[in-house]
Amino acid sequence: MKIEPVSVDFTDEQKRYLEGFTTGLQISRVGRGLGGGAGKASAEPVGPDAAHIKAQDKVTASGKKLADQEKFKREEHPFDAYPRLKQQALDNAPPTPADNFRWRYFGIFYVAPAQDSYMCRLRIPNGILKHWQFAGLADLTEELCGPFCHVTTRANIQVREIPPKNAVALIEGIQDLGLCSRGSGADNIRNVTGTPTAGIDPQELLDTRPYAREWHYHILNDRSLYGLPRKFNVAFDGAGKIAVLEETNDIAFSAVEVKEGFGVEPGVWFRLGIGGITGHRDFAKYSDIIVKPADATKVSDAIVRVFIDLGDRTNRLKARLKYVIDGMGMEKFLALVEERLGQPFTRVPAEAMAPRPAFERTAHIGVHRQKQTGLNWIGVALPLGKVSCEQMRGLAKIARDLGDGDIRLTVWQNLLISGVPDAKLALATAAIEAIGLAIKTSELRAGLIACTGRAGCKFGLADTKLNAARIADWCDPRVPIETPINIHLTGCHHSCAQHYISDIGMIGARIPVGDTDDTVDGFHVFTGGGFGPDADVGQEVFHDVTAEDAPRYVERLLKAYVNNRASPDETFLTFARRHDGETLRKLADAEVSA
Repeated sequence: MKIEPVSVDFTDEQKRYLEGFTTGLQISRVGRGLGGGAGKASAEPVGPDAAHIKAQDKVTASGKKLADQEKFKREEHPFDAYPRLKQQALDNAPPTPADNFRWRYFGIFYVAPAQDSYMCRLRIPNGILKHWQFAGLADLTEELCGPFCHVTTRANIQVREIPPKNAVALIEGIQDLGLCSRGSGADNIRNVTGTPTAGIDPQELLDTRPYAREWHYHILNDRSLYGLPRKFNVAFDGAGKIAVLEETNDIAFSAVEVKEGFGVEPGVWFRLGIGGITGHRDFAKYSDIIVKPADATKVSDAIVRVFIDLGDRTNRLKARLKYVIDGMGMEKFLALVEERLGQPFTRVPAEAMAPRPAFERTAHIGVHRQKQTGLNWIGVALPLGKVSCEQMRGLAKIARDLGDGDIRLTVWQNLLISGVPDAKLALATAAIEAIGLAIKTSELRAGLIACTGRAGCKFGLADTKLNAARIADWCDPRVPIETPINIHLTGCHHSCAQHYISDIGMIGARIPVGDTDDTVDGFHVFTGGGFGPDADVGQEVFHDVTAEDAPRYVERLLKAYVNNRASPDETFLTFARRHDGETLRKLADAEVSA
Protein backbone atom coordinates (compact mmCIF):
# COMPACT_ATOMS: atom_id res chain seq x y z
CA MET A 1 0.00 0.00 0.00
CA LYS A 2 1.43 3.38 -1.04
CA ILE A 3 1.42 6.37 1.33
CA GLU A 4 0.07 9.48 -0.41
CA PRO A 5 2.34 12.54 -0.38
CA VAL A 6 1.74 14.91 2.50
CA SER A 7 2.86 18.45 3.19
CA VAL A 8 4.91 17.45 6.22
CA ASP A 9 8.34 15.92 5.70
CA PHE A 10 8.83 12.54 7.38
CA THR A 11 11.97 10.57 7.82
CA ASP A 12 12.31 7.29 5.96
CA GLU A 13 11.76 5.43 9.27
CA GLN A 14 8.53 7.39 9.92
CA LYS A 15 7.26 6.67 6.41
CA ARG A 16 7.91 2.94 6.87
CA TYR A 17 5.97 3.05 10.14
CA LEU A 18 2.97 4.75 8.51
CA GLU A 19 2.99 2.27 5.62
CA GLY A 20 3.04 -0.68 8.01
CA PHE A 21 0.38 0.92 10.17
CA THR A 22 -2.12 1.44 7.33
CA THR A 23 -1.40 -1.98 5.84
CA GLY A 24 -2.06 -3.55 9.23
CA LEU A 25 -5.40 -1.77 9.47
CA GLN A 26 -6.45 -3.04 6.06
CA ILE A 27 -5.45 -6.63 6.92
CA SER A 28 -7.45 -6.37 10.12
CA ARG A 29 -10.53 -5.27 8.15
CA VAL A 30 -10.15 -8.14 5.70
CA GLY A 31 -9.71 -10.65 8.54
CA ARG A 32 -13.06 -9.53 9.92
CA GLY A 33 -14.66 -9.55 6.46
CA LEU A 34 -14.94 -5.73 6.36
CA GLY A 35 -12.56 -4.98 3.50
CA GLY A 36 -13.99 -3.59 0.28
CA GLY A 37 -12.74 -3.25 -3.27
CA ALA A 38 -10.44 -5.57 -5.12
CA GLY A 39 -7.05 -7.08 -4.46
CA LYS A 40 -6.13 -7.72 -0.86
CA ALA A 41 -9.61 -6.80 0.39
CA SER A 42 -10.93 -10.13 -0.92
CA ALA A 43 -8.38 -12.19 1.01
CA GLU A 44 -9.57 -15.36 2.68
CA PRO A 45 -10.90 -14.71 6.23
CA VAL A 46 -8.82 -16.26 8.96
CA GLY A 47 -9.19 -16.88 12.68
CA PRO A 48 -11.96 -18.39 14.80
CA ASP A 49 -14.67 -16.30 13.11
CA ALA A 50 -13.62 -17.22 9.56
CA ALA A 51 -16.38 -19.80 8.93
CA HIS A 52 -19.04 -17.32 10.00
CA ILE A 53 -17.58 -14.54 7.84
CA LYS A 54 -17.47 -16.85 4.82
CA ALA A 55 -21.10 -17.83 5.38
CA GLN A 56 -22.07 -14.17 5.58
CA ASP A 57 -20.06 -13.39 2.44
CA LYS A 58 -22.01 -16.04 0.51
CA VAL A 59 -25.22 -14.27 1.48
CA THR A 60 -24.07 -10.82 0.36
CA ALA A 61 -22.44 -12.21 -2.80
CA SER A 62 -25.82 -13.67 -3.78
CA GLY A 63 -27.41 -10.23 -3.49
CA LYS A 64 -29.27 -10.92 -0.25
CA LYS A 65 -29.16 -8.81 2.90
CA LEU A 66 -27.89 -10.05 6.23
CA ALA A 67 -30.23 -9.95 9.20
CA ASP A 68 -29.47 -7.10 11.59
CA GLN A 69 -28.06 -9.51 14.17
CA GLU A 70 -25.58 -10.81 11.60
CA LYS A 71 -24.48 -7.24 10.93
CA PHE A 72 -24.03 -6.64 14.66
CA LYS A 73 -21.79 -9.70 14.94
CA ARG A 74 -19.79 -8.72 11.86
CA GLU A 75 -19.27 -5.11 12.88
CA GLU A 76 -17.93 -6.05 16.31
CA HIS A 77 -17.70 -9.47 17.89
CA PRO A 78 -19.45 -9.33 21.27
CA PHE A 79 -16.48 -10.79 23.14
CA ASP A 80 -14.36 -7.90 21.83
CA ALA A 81 -16.76 -5.33 23.30
CA TYR A 82 -16.54 -6.25 27.00
CA PRO A 83 -14.83 -2.92 27.91
CA ARG A 84 -17.89 -1.06 26.64
CA LEU A 85 -20.20 -3.27 28.73
CA LYS A 86 -18.09 -2.37 31.76
CA GLN A 87 -18.37 1.33 30.93
CA GLN A 88 -22.14 1.05 30.56
CA ALA A 89 -22.24 -0.54 34.00
CA LEU A 90 -20.20 2.35 35.44
CA ASP A 91 -22.66 4.77 33.83
CA ASN A 92 -25.70 2.66 34.81
CA ALA A 93 -26.68 3.02 31.16
CA PRO A 94 -29.00 0.74 29.16
CA PRO A 95 -27.59 -0.84 25.99
CA THR A 96 -28.23 0.16 22.42
CA PRO A 97 -30.24 -2.39 20.39
CA ALA A 98 -27.00 -3.72 18.87
CA ASP A 99 -25.34 -4.03 22.26
CA ASN A 100 -28.45 -5.63 23.75
CA PHE A 101 -27.86 -8.40 21.26
CA ARG A 102 -24.11 -8.51 21.89
CA TRP A 103 -24.43 -8.67 25.66
CA ARG A 104 -26.45 -11.87 25.35
CA TYR A 105 -23.15 -13.55 24.52
CA PHE A 106 -22.32 -12.87 28.17
CA GLY A 107 -25.70 -14.22 29.23
CA ILE A 108 -27.52 -10.97 29.99
CA PHE A 109 -30.69 -9.74 28.26
CA TYR A 110 -32.07 -6.23 28.59
CA VAL A 111 -35.82 -6.86 28.82
CA ALA A 112 -37.27 -3.36 28.27
CA PRO A 113 -40.06 -2.42 27.85
CA ALA A 114 -41.21 -5.18 30.20
CA GLN A 115 -38.66 -4.03 32.80
CA ASP A 116 -35.83 -1.49 32.82
CA SER A 117 -33.33 -4.16 33.79
CA TYR A 118 -31.38 -7.17 32.65
CA MET A 119 -32.13 -10.86 32.98
CA CYS A 120 -29.20 -13.26 33.30
CA ARG A 121 -29.25 -16.89 32.25
CA LEU A 122 -26.59 -19.33 33.45
CA ARG A 123 -24.90 -22.39 31.98
CA ILE A 124 -25.22 -25.47 34.21
CA PRO A 125 -24.29 -28.65 32.30
CA ASN A 126 -26.76 -31.45 32.99
CA GLY A 127 -28.52 -29.01 35.36
CA ILE A 128 -26.43 -30.10 38.36
CA LEU A 129 -24.59 -27.74 40.71
CA LYS A 130 -23.13 -27.92 44.21
CA HIS A 131 -24.86 -26.72 47.37
CA TRP A 132 -22.28 -23.97 47.91
CA GLN A 133 -22.78 -22.67 44.36
CA PHE A 134 -26.55 -22.55 44.91
CA ALA A 135 -26.12 -20.72 48.23
CA GLY A 136 -23.52 -18.39 46.73
CA LEU A 137 -25.85 -17.56 43.86
CA ALA A 138 -28.54 -16.70 46.40
CA ASP A 139 -26.20 -14.28 48.17
CA LEU A 140 -25.09 -12.72 44.88
CA THR A 141 -28.65 -12.37 43.63
CA GLU A 142 -29.88 -10.84 46.85
CA GLU A 143 -27.10 -8.24 46.71
CA LEU A 144 -27.32 -7.28 43.03
CA CYS A 145 -30.80 -8.04 41.64
CA GLY A 146 -34.29 -9.26 42.42
CA PRO A 147 -34.19 -11.47 45.55
CA PHE A 148 -35.23 -14.64 43.73
CA CYS A 149 -34.33 -16.99 40.88
CA HIS A 150 -36.34 -18.96 38.33
CA VAL A 151 -35.64 -22.58 37.42
CA THR A 152 -36.27 -22.84 33.68
CA THR A 153 -37.45 -25.44 31.18
CA ARG A 154 -33.81 -26.07 30.19
CA ALA A 155 -32.88 -27.21 33.71
CA ASN A 156 -31.22 -23.85 34.16
CA ILE A 157 -31.44 -20.77 36.36
CA GLN A 158 -32.49 -17.26 35.40
CA VAL A 159 -31.73 -14.20 37.55
CA ARG A 160 -33.88 -11.11 37.04
CA GLU A 161 -34.31 -7.41 37.84
CA ILE A 162 -30.62 -6.60 37.37
CA PRO A 163 -29.88 -2.85 37.15
CA PRO A 164 -27.38 -2.03 34.38
CA LYS A 165 -24.89 -0.87 37.02
CA ASN A 166 -24.81 -4.40 38.48
CA ALA A 167 -24.58 -6.40 35.25
CA VAL A 168 -20.80 -6.84 35.17
CA ALA A 169 -20.58 -7.50 38.91
CA LEU A 170 -23.15 -10.26 38.49
CA ILE A 171 -21.41 -11.89 35.51
CA GLU A 172 -18.07 -11.88 37.28
CA GLY A 173 -19.60 -12.97 40.58
CA ILE A 174 -21.17 -15.96 38.84
CA GLN A 175 -17.73 -16.90 37.51
CA ASP A 176 -16.29 -16.58 41.02
CA LEU A 177 -18.71 -19.35 42.01
CA GLY A 178 -17.33 -21.70 39.37
CA LEU A 179 -20.41 -21.16 37.20
CA CYS A 180 -20.79 -19.07 34.06
CA SER A 181 -23.31 -17.35 31.84
CA ARG A 182 -21.13 -17.16 28.72
CA GLY A 183 -22.95 -18.03 25.51
CA SER A 184 -26.29 -18.68 27.22
CA GLY A 185 -28.12 -16.31 24.90
CA ALA A 186 -28.13 -15.01 21.32
CA ASP A 187 -26.84 -17.12 18.43
CA ASN A 188 -25.04 -19.68 20.53
CA ILE A 189 -25.27 -23.23 21.80
CA ARG A 190 -27.43 -23.00 24.90
CA ASN A 191 -27.31 -24.77 28.26
CA VAL A 192 -26.64 -28.50 27.84
CA THR A 193 -29.39 -30.60 29.40
CA GLY A 194 -29.20 -34.18 30.61
CA THR A 195 -31.02 -36.67 32.80
CA PRO A 196 -31.43 -34.96 36.21
CA THR A 197 -31.08 -38.29 38.02
CA ALA A 198 -27.88 -39.18 36.17
CA GLY A 199 -25.77 -41.58 38.17
CA ILE A 200 -28.47 -42.30 40.76
CA ASP A 201 -31.41 -43.57 38.72
CA PRO A 202 -32.15 -47.31 39.14
CA GLN A 203 -33.41 -47.67 35.56
CA GLU A 204 -30.91 -45.50 33.65
CA LEU A 205 -28.83 -47.02 30.89
CA LEU A 206 -26.16 -44.35 31.01
CA ASP A 207 -24.89 -41.58 33.29
CA THR A 208 -25.19 -38.48 31.09
CA ARG A 209 -23.07 -36.17 33.27
CA PRO A 210 -19.66 -36.77 31.65
CA TYR A 211 -21.04 -36.33 28.14
CA ALA A 212 -22.94 -33.13 28.96
CA ARG A 213 -19.86 -31.81 30.74
CA GLU A 214 -17.52 -32.62 27.84
CA TRP A 215 -19.76 -30.86 25.33
CA HIS A 216 -20.21 -27.90 27.73
CA TYR A 217 -16.47 -27.28 27.96
CA HIS A 218 -15.94 -27.96 24.27
CA ILE A 219 -18.32 -25.08 23.54
CA LEU A 220 -16.89 -22.73 26.13
CA ASN A 221 -13.33 -23.07 24.89
CA ASP A 222 -13.84 -22.76 21.14
CA ARG A 223 -14.78 -19.28 19.93
CA SER A 224 -15.55 -20.61 16.47
CA LEU A 225 -18.67 -22.24 17.97
CA TYR A 226 -20.16 -18.84 18.87
CA GLY A 227 -22.18 -16.71 16.47
CA LEU A 228 -24.24 -19.46 14.80
CA PRO A 229 -27.07 -18.52 12.41
CA ARG A 230 -29.41 -18.91 15.42
CA LYS A 231 -29.57 -20.52 18.85
CA PHE A 232 -28.88 -24.23 19.16
CA ASN A 233 -29.90 -26.83 21.76
CA VAL A 234 -28.37 -30.22 22.65
CA ALA A 235 -29.71 -32.73 25.20
CA PHE A 236 -28.64 -36.11 26.55
CA ASP A 237 -31.13 -38.69 27.82
CA GLY A 238 -29.78 -41.58 29.85
CA ALA A 239 -33.14 -43.40 29.90
CA GLY A 240 -33.91 -42.44 33.49
CA LYS A 241 -37.31 -41.99 35.09
CA ILE A 242 -37.54 -38.24 34.45
CA ALA A 243 -38.00 -37.05 30.88
CA VAL A 244 -35.39 -34.67 29.49
CA LEU A 245 -37.48 -33.77 26.40
CA GLU A 246 -34.40 -34.36 24.27
CA GLU A 247 -36.55 -34.72 21.15
CA THR A 248 -37.36 -30.99 21.37
CA ASN A 249 -33.67 -30.14 20.78
CA ASP A 250 -31.61 -29.52 17.66
CA ILE A 251 -29.51 -32.54 18.63
CA ALA A 252 -30.96 -35.33 20.76
CA PHE A 253 -28.82 -38.11 22.18
CA SER A 254 -31.06 -40.86 23.55
CA ALA A 255 -29.44 -43.81 25.34
CA VAL A 256 -30.50 -47.17 23.90
CA GLU A 257 -29.53 -50.80 24.49
CA VAL A 258 -28.28 -52.29 21.22
CA LYS A 259 -28.77 -56.04 20.99
CA GLU A 260 -26.35 -58.67 19.74
CA GLY A 261 -26.47 -59.98 16.21
CA PHE A 262 -26.69 -56.75 14.22
CA GLY A 263 -23.09 -56.30 13.16
CA VAL A 264 -22.12 -53.78 15.85
CA GLU A 265 -20.81 -54.05 19.37
CA PRO A 266 -23.78 -54.70 21.67
CA GLY A 267 -24.32 -52.45 24.65
CA VAL A 268 -25.41 -48.90 25.37
CA TRP A 269 -25.20 -46.40 22.52
CA PHE A 270 -26.84 -43.04 21.84
CA ARG A 271 -29.55 -42.95 19.22
CA LEU A 272 -29.16 -39.72 17.25
CA GLY A 273 -32.05 -37.33 16.64
CA ILE A 274 -31.67 -34.07 14.70
CA GLY A 275 -33.73 -30.95 14.06
CA GLY A 276 -36.16 -30.66 16.96
CA ILE A 277 -37.85 -27.30 17.52
CA THR A 278 -41.34 -27.74 18.93
CA GLY A 279 -42.05 -24.00 18.83
CA HIS A 280 -42.09 -24.60 15.07
CA ARG A 281 -44.14 -27.77 15.48
CA ASP A 282 -41.37 -30.27 14.85
CA PHE A 283 -39.51 -32.90 16.85
CA ALA A 284 -35.99 -34.22 16.33
CA LYS A 285 -36.00 -36.81 13.58
CA TYR A 286 -34.51 -40.18 14.41
CA SER A 287 -33.21 -42.53 11.74
CA ASP A 288 -31.10 -45.66 12.07
CA ILE A 289 -28.00 -43.85 13.33
CA ILE A 290 -26.38 -44.77 16.63
CA VAL A 291 -23.38 -43.05 18.19
CA LYS A 292 -20.84 -44.31 20.69
CA PRO A 293 -21.21 -42.13 23.80
CA ALA A 294 -17.52 -41.27 23.66
CA ASP A 295 -18.08 -39.80 20.17
CA ALA A 296 -21.03 -37.54 21.12
CA THR A 297 -18.97 -34.35 21.24
CA LYS A 298 -17.27 -35.10 17.93
CA VAL A 299 -20.62 -35.76 16.23
CA SER A 300 -22.22 -32.64 17.76
CA ASP A 301 -19.30 -30.52 16.59
CA ALA A 302 -19.63 -31.78 13.02
CA ILE A 303 -23.39 -31.12 12.94
CA VAL A 304 -22.95 -27.61 14.32
CA ARG A 305 -20.26 -26.77 11.76
CA VAL A 306 -22.46 -27.84 8.86
CA PHE A 307 -25.17 -25.63 10.36
CA ILE A 308 -22.69 -22.73 10.56
CA ASP A 309 -22.02 -23.07 6.84
CA LEU A 310 -25.61 -23.53 5.66
CA GLY A 311 -27.93 -21.87 8.19
CA ASP A 312 -30.06 -18.93 7.05
CA ARG A 313 -28.45 -15.60 7.97
CA THR A 314 -31.14 -13.42 6.37
CA ASN A 315 -34.41 -14.55 7.99
CA ARG A 316 -34.37 -15.14 11.74
CA LEU A 317 -37.62 -17.09 11.59
CA LYS A 318 -36.03 -19.67 9.28
CA ALA A 319 -32.55 -19.72 10.79
CA ARG A 320 -32.79 -22.93 12.81
CA LEU A 321 -31.31 -26.32 11.94
CA LYS A 322 -34.75 -27.73 11.08
CA TYR A 323 -34.97 -25.49 8.03
CA VAL A 324 -31.55 -26.51 6.72
CA ILE A 325 -32.71 -30.14 6.86
CA ASP A 326 -36.11 -29.33 5.37
CA GLY A 327 -34.43 -27.52 2.49
CA MET A 328 -31.98 -30.23 1.46
CA GLY A 329 -33.35 -33.45 2.92
CA MET A 330 -32.04 -35.47 5.84
CA GLU A 331 -29.81 -37.86 3.88
CA LYS A 332 -27.98 -35.08 2.06
CA PHE A 333 -27.49 -33.25 5.34
CA LEU A 334 -26.16 -36.38 7.03
CA ALA A 335 -23.76 -36.95 4.14
CA LEU A 336 -22.28 -33.50 4.78
CA VAL A 337 -21.91 -34.33 8.46
CA GLU A 338 -20.17 -37.62 7.60
CA GLU A 339 -17.83 -35.67 5.35
CA ARG A 340 -16.97 -33.42 8.30
CA LEU A 341 -16.47 -36.43 10.55
CA GLY A 342 -14.29 -38.20 8.02
CA GLN A 343 -16.17 -41.45 8.51
CA PRO A 344 -19.67 -42.86 7.96
CA PHE A 345 -22.25 -43.10 10.71
CA THR A 346 -22.99 -46.44 12.34
CA ARG A 347 -26.47 -47.60 11.40
CA VAL A 348 -28.67 -50.39 12.72
CA PRO A 349 -32.32 -51.33 12.08
CA ALA A 350 -34.96 -50.36 14.60
CA GLU A 351 -35.27 -53.95 15.84
CA ALA A 352 -31.66 -53.82 17.03
CA MET A 353 -32.61 -51.31 19.74
CA ALA A 354 -34.42 -52.40 22.88
CA PRO A 355 -37.36 -50.22 23.98
CA ARG A 356 -36.52 -47.38 26.34
CA PRO A 357 -37.60 -47.91 29.96
CA ALA A 358 -40.78 -45.94 30.64
CA PHE A 359 -40.87 -42.45 32.10
CA GLU A 360 -42.46 -41.85 35.47
CA ARG A 361 -44.44 -38.67 34.96
CA THR A 362 -44.22 -37.49 38.58
CA ALA A 363 -40.70 -38.69 39.44
CA HIS A 364 -39.57 -35.06 39.67
CA ILE A 365 -41.77 -34.57 42.75
CA GLY A 366 -41.54 -36.41 46.08
CA VAL A 367 -39.29 -39.17 47.46
CA HIS A 368 -37.79 -41.79 45.12
CA ARG A 369 -35.34 -44.63 45.66
CA GLN A 370 -31.89 -44.29 44.14
CA LYS A 371 -29.83 -47.14 42.72
CA GLN A 372 -27.55 -46.72 45.75
CA THR A 373 -28.93 -48.80 48.64
CA GLY A 374 -30.51 -46.73 51.38
CA LEU A 375 -30.39 -43.43 49.49
CA ASN A 376 -33.16 -41.34 47.91
CA TRP A 377 -33.73 -38.25 45.84
CA ILE A 378 -36.37 -35.74 46.90
CA GLY A 379 -38.19 -33.74 44.23
CA VAL A 380 -39.01 -30.29 45.58
CA ALA A 381 -42.01 -28.47 44.10
CA LEU A 382 -41.18 -24.86 43.21
CA PRO A 383 -44.17 -22.63 42.45
CA LEU A 384 -43.81 -22.23 38.68
CA GLY A 385 -40.05 -22.41 39.03
CA LYS A 386 -39.67 -19.47 41.42
CA VAL A 387 -37.46 -19.77 44.49
CA SER A 388 -36.46 -17.00 46.90
CA CYS A 389 -32.90 -16.38 48.01
CA GLU A 390 -33.80 -17.42 51.54
CA GLN A 391 -35.27 -20.67 50.22
CA MET A 392 -32.16 -21.24 48.06
CA ARG A 393 -29.92 -20.98 51.10
CA GLY A 394 -32.22 -23.33 52.99
CA LEU A 395 -32.20 -25.90 50.19
CA ALA A 396 -28.42 -25.66 49.93
CA LYS A 397 -28.10 -26.35 53.64
CA ILE A 398 -30.44 -29.35 53.39
CA ALA A 399 -28.44 -30.73 50.45
CA ARG A 400 -25.19 -30.24 52.39
CA ASP A 401 -26.32 -31.60 55.75
CA LEU A 402 -28.83 -34.28 54.75
CA GLY A 403 -27.97 -35.19 51.14
CA ASP A 404 -24.91 -35.65 48.95
CA GLY A 405 -24.46 -31.92 48.38
CA ASP A 406 -25.89 -31.76 44.85
CA ILE A 407 -28.76 -29.58 43.63
CA ARG A 408 -30.26 -31.11 40.49
CA LEU A 409 -32.47 -28.94 38.27
CA THR A 410 -35.10 -30.43 35.94
CA VAL A 411 -36.83 -29.27 32.75
CA TRP A 412 -40.05 -29.33 34.79
CA GLN A 413 -39.11 -26.11 36.61
CA ASN A 414 -38.21 -27.74 39.90
CA LEU A 415 -35.20 -29.31 41.58
CA LEU A 416 -34.05 -32.50 43.27
CA ILE A 417 -31.99 -33.03 46.40
CA SER A 418 -30.12 -36.32 46.00
CA GLY A 419 -28.31 -38.75 48.26
CA VAL A 420 -30.67 -38.48 51.24
CA PRO A 421 -30.38 -41.53 53.54
CA ASP A 422 -33.56 -43.30 54.63
CA ALA A 423 -32.96 -42.22 58.23
CA LYS A 424 -32.88 -38.54 57.25
CA LEU A 425 -35.94 -38.41 54.99
CA ALA A 426 -38.34 -37.21 57.66
CA LEU A 427 -35.94 -34.49 58.78
CA ALA A 428 -35.29 -33.37 55.20
CA THR A 429 -39.01 -33.24 54.45
CA ALA A 430 -39.68 -31.17 57.57
CA ALA A 431 -36.82 -28.81 56.69
CA ILE A 432 -38.16 -28.31 53.15
CA GLU A 433 -41.61 -27.54 54.51
CA ALA A 434 -40.10 -25.14 57.09
CA ILE A 435 -38.85 -22.87 54.26
CA GLY A 436 -42.27 -22.77 52.61
CA LEU A 437 -41.79 -25.46 49.97
CA ALA A 438 -43.24 -28.95 49.57
CA ILE A 439 -42.43 -32.40 48.23
CA LYS A 440 -46.07 -33.27 47.56
CA THR A 441 -48.54 -31.45 45.38
CA SER A 442 -51.57 -32.09 43.23
CA GLU A 443 -51.25 -33.74 39.83
CA LEU A 444 -52.26 -30.45 38.25
CA ARG A 445 -49.60 -28.39 40.04
CA ALA A 446 -46.92 -31.06 39.50
CA GLY A 447 -47.27 -30.60 35.74
CA LEU A 448 -47.93 -26.84 35.64
CA ILE A 449 -45.27 -24.97 33.64
CA ALA A 450 -45.08 -21.29 32.71
CA CYS A 451 -42.44 -19.12 31.06
CA THR A 452 -41.73 -15.59 32.29
CA GLY A 453 -44.41 -14.04 30.10
CA ARG A 454 -45.27 -10.38 29.73
CA ALA A 455 -44.22 -9.51 33.28
CA GLY A 456 -40.55 -9.95 32.40
CA CYS A 457 -40.19 -10.56 28.67
CA LYS A 458 -40.65 -8.06 25.85
CA PHE A 459 -42.13 -10.75 23.61
CA GLY A 460 -44.74 -11.90 26.11
CA LEU A 461 -48.36 -11.24 25.16
CA ALA A 462 -49.82 -12.40 28.49
CA ASP A 463 -48.74 -12.72 32.10
CA THR A 464 -48.18 -16.46 32.09
CA LYS A 465 -47.01 -17.15 35.65
CA LEU A 466 -49.80 -15.09 37.19
CA ASN A 467 -52.43 -16.80 35.09
CA ALA A 468 -50.98 -20.27 35.63
CA ALA A 469 -51.29 -19.71 39.37
CA ARG A 470 -54.89 -18.52 38.92
CA ILE A 471 -55.71 -21.63 36.90
CA ALA A 472 -54.29 -23.91 39.59
CA ASP A 473 -56.04 -22.04 42.40
CA TRP A 474 -59.36 -22.23 40.54
CA CYS A 475 -59.23 -25.79 39.18
CA ASP A 476 -57.55 -27.70 42.01
CA PRO A 477 -60.51 -27.59 44.41
CA ARG A 478 -63.09 -27.99 41.65
CA VAL A 479 -61.80 -30.86 39.52
CA PRO A 480 -60.12 -33.85 41.19
CA ILE A 481 -57.40 -35.20 38.85
CA GLU A 482 -55.77 -38.52 39.81
CA THR A 483 -53.67 -39.05 36.68
CA PRO A 484 -50.58 -37.03 35.62
CA ILE A 485 -51.38 -33.99 33.52
CA ASN A 486 -49.27 -31.21 32.06
CA ILE A 487 -50.57 -27.69 31.54
CA HIS A 488 -48.03 -25.35 29.91
CA LEU A 489 -48.47 -21.60 29.48
CA THR A 490 -46.13 -19.78 27.10
CA GLY A 491 -46.16 -16.06 26.41
CA CYS A 492 -45.30 -15.90 22.73
CA HIS A 493 -44.41 -17.78 19.55
CA HIS A 494 -40.95 -18.65 20.92
CA SER A 495 -42.76 -21.24 23.05
CA CYS A 496 -40.21 -21.37 25.87
CA ALA A 497 -42.77 -23.30 27.94
CA GLN A 498 -43.39 -25.68 25.00
CA HIS A 499 -47.15 -25.38 24.89
CA TYR A 500 -47.43 -27.60 21.82
CA ILE A 501 -46.24 -30.74 23.65
CA SER A 502 -48.44 -30.57 26.75
CA ASP A 503 -51.79 -32.14 27.57
CA ILE A 504 -53.21 -28.63 27.71
CA GLY A 505 -51.08 -25.94 26.10
CA MET A 506 -51.78 -22.22 26.16
CA ILE A 507 -50.01 -19.52 24.12
CA GLY A 508 -50.35 -15.84 24.98
CA ALA A 509 -52.40 -13.54 22.76
CA ARG A 510 -53.78 -10.02 22.81
CA ILE A 511 -57.57 -10.27 22.82
CA PRO A 512 -59.61 -7.38 21.35
CA VAL A 513 -62.12 -5.68 23.63
CA GLY A 514 -65.38 -5.01 21.82
CA ASP A 515 -65.07 -2.71 18.83
CA THR A 516 -62.20 -0.71 20.29
CA ASP A 517 -58.47 -0.93 19.68
CA ASP A 518 -57.93 -1.99 23.28
CA THR A 519 -56.70 -5.49 24.06
CA VAL A 520 -56.35 -7.63 27.17
CA ASP A 521 -54.23 -10.63 28.11
CA GLY A 522 -55.48 -13.88 26.68
CA PHE A 523 -54.60 -17.27 25.26
CA HIS A 524 -55.19 -19.76 22.49
CA VAL A 525 -55.73 -23.21 24.02
CA PHE A 526 -54.41 -26.52 22.63
CA THR A 527 -54.82 -30.12 23.76
CA GLY A 528 -53.26 -33.48 23.00
CA GLY A 529 -49.59 -32.60 22.80
CA GLY A 530 -47.06 -35.17 23.99
CA PHE A 531 -43.39 -36.07 24.33
CA GLY A 532 -41.23 -39.19 24.32
CA PRO A 533 -43.09 -42.15 22.83
CA ASP A 534 -46.22 -39.96 22.72
CA ALA A 535 -44.51 -37.09 20.89
CA ASP A 536 -46.95 -35.04 18.84
CA VAL A 537 -48.13 -31.47 18.47
CA GLY A 538 -51.41 -30.48 20.11
CA GLN A 539 -54.49 -29.23 18.29
CA GLU A 540 -56.20 -25.92 18.93
CA VAL A 541 -59.46 -26.19 20.85
CA PHE A 542 -60.19 -22.61 21.92
CA HIS A 543 -59.11 -19.36 20.25
CA ASP A 544 -58.96 -15.93 21.90
CA VAL A 545 -59.78 -16.82 25.49
CA THR A 546 -59.28 -13.86 27.82
CA ALA A 547 -57.02 -14.38 30.81
CA GLU A 548 -59.95 -13.63 33.08
CA ASP A 549 -61.95 -16.50 31.56
CA ALA A 550 -59.01 -18.93 31.20
CA PRO A 551 -59.44 -20.74 34.55
CA ARG A 552 -63.08 -21.60 33.72
CA TYR A 553 -62.17 -22.84 30.24
CA VAL A 554 -59.50 -25.13 31.69
CA GLU A 555 -61.94 -26.26 34.39
CA ARG A 556 -64.51 -27.26 31.79
CA LEU A 557 -61.91 -29.12 29.72
CA LEU A 558 -60.82 -31.07 32.79
CA LYS A 559 -64.43 -31.85 33.72
CA ALA A 560 -65.10 -33.02 30.17
CA TYR A 561 -62.19 -35.41 30.58
CA VAL A 562 -63.27 -36.72 33.99
CA ASN A 563 -66.88 -37.21 32.90
CA ASN A 564 -66.23 -38.69 29.45
CA ARG A 565 -63.04 -40.76 29.75
CA ALA A 566 -63.25 -44.38 28.71
CA SER A 567 -62.09 -45.59 32.14
CA PRO A 568 -60.66 -44.15 35.36
CA ASP A 569 -57.20 -45.07 34.09
CA GLU A 570 -57.47 -43.30 30.75
CA THR A 571 -55.01 -40.41 30.60
CA PHE A 572 -55.98 -36.93 29.51
CA LEU A 573 -53.69 -37.36 26.49
CA THR A 574 -55.48 -40.49 25.29
CA PHE A 575 -58.85 -38.86 25.89
CA ALA A 576 -57.89 -35.69 24.00
CA ARG A 577 -56.54 -37.63 21.03
CA ARG A 578 -59.76 -39.61 20.69
CA HIS A 579 -61.56 -36.41 19.74
CA ASP A 580 -61.09 -33.61 17.26
CA GLY A 581 -61.02 -29.98 18.37
CA GLU A 582 -64.68 -29.32 17.63
CA THR A 583 -65.83 -32.33 19.66
CA LEU A 584 -63.65 -31.32 22.60
CA ARG A 585 -65.12 -27.81 22.48
CA LYS A 586 -68.62 -29.22 22.58
CA LEU A 587 -67.81 -31.56 25.46
CA ALA A 588 -66.23 -28.69 27.40
CA ASP A 589 -69.07 -26.28 26.63
CA ALA A 590 -71.52 -28.83 28.01
CA GLU A 591 -69.83 -28.65 31.41
CA VAL A 592 -70.84 -26.01 33.94
CA SER A 593 -68.25 -23.98 35.83
CA ALA A 594 -68.55 -24.05 39.59
